[in-house]
Amino acid sequence: MLNDSTILVTGGTGSFGNVFVPMTLAKFNPKKLIVYSRDEMKQWEMAKKFADDERVRFFIGDVRDRDRLYRALDRVDFVVHAAATKIVPTAEYNPFECVKTNILGAMNVIDACIDKGIKRVIALSTDKASSPVNLYGATKLASDKLFVAGNSYAGGHVTRFGVVRYGNVMGSRGSVLPFFLSLKDKGVLPITDVRMTRFMITLEQAVDLVWHAIADMQGGEIYVKKIPSMRITDIARAAAPDAKHCIVGIRPGEKLHEQMIGIEDALYTFEYTNHYKILPAIHKWSTDPYRIKKGKPVPEGFVYSSDNNADWMTVEELRSWIDGNHDKIGFT
Repeated sequence: MLNDSTILVTGGTGSFGNVFVPMTLAKFNPKKLIVYSRDEMKQWEMAKKFADDERVRFFIGDVRDRDRLYRALDRVDFVVHAAATKIVPTAEYNPFECVKTNILGAMNVIDACIDKGIKRVIALSTDKASSPVNLYGATKLASDKLFVAGNSYAGGHVTRFGVVRYGNVMGSRGSVLPFFLSLKDKGVLPITDVRMTRFMITLEQAVDLVWHAIADMQGGEIYVKKIPSMRITDIARAAAPDAKHCIVGIRPGEKLHEQMIGIEDALYTFEYTNHYKILPAIHKWSTDPYRIKKGKPVPEGFVYSSDNNADWMTVEELRSWIDGNHDKIGFT
């Protein structure tokens, strides 16, 4: 589907975009891949990596700017919406700015994509949107709802919207792993709570989930990849085996365990080999066989969280991953 197509990625200079762009260029042969973002310096640095590939284009713009989006989306086939204000403390201290990007920006993307006849739009979500306890999670839940309802707004238009949801990415700037590695030689690592657990996903897995969603979606689905969990103390042991642990307490707005599917979503959730799919409760779309396909309904009361996960990553497995990706950790 992505061969000989034009793809635009909002927030494309971020962690996801820096992996999505080269992986998509290698697996498919798009006519054009447009990186849309507001940071000119990040674009300048990223452009150096693709100086010899005429398929990659860069477009300065903000999802808050609807007119700029309309210009950027001209003759585009597919959109991956990765732009967001996502640092939890930043959102708490700058709530108006977080709402402008994560909610109003989502509305702009939806309107512009419908009007410009975009075929498929995939929005990136987060575990924090499931039963949110902080502003970032609340805005992303609102964004998810907007993209699901966007399929109704599209009406007879060709545009269809879907969402992919995953947790913190291993080794990305915002994850705990590079932080632990930076303190490795100090001999002491701060641990919020020994009971804390986290989902573990690579950026490559996140990109693969987006590809699958584009190919599979009918409109309104939220895709959740099955991934392993890990205890925060085991992540610390993998990063710095000899370091002592100092308990510092959970930070404001932080959960003890990550959650990607809440009990309220169980009635509309279906299980597949490598992922779950939350179908919309509106318009009886959750009973649509074209959206369900070969999925099986999850049990009543089902919750997919990092503490009740059936799949766990070991210290040795994470240490092996660190050894193979040491030069990438903390740089994307």
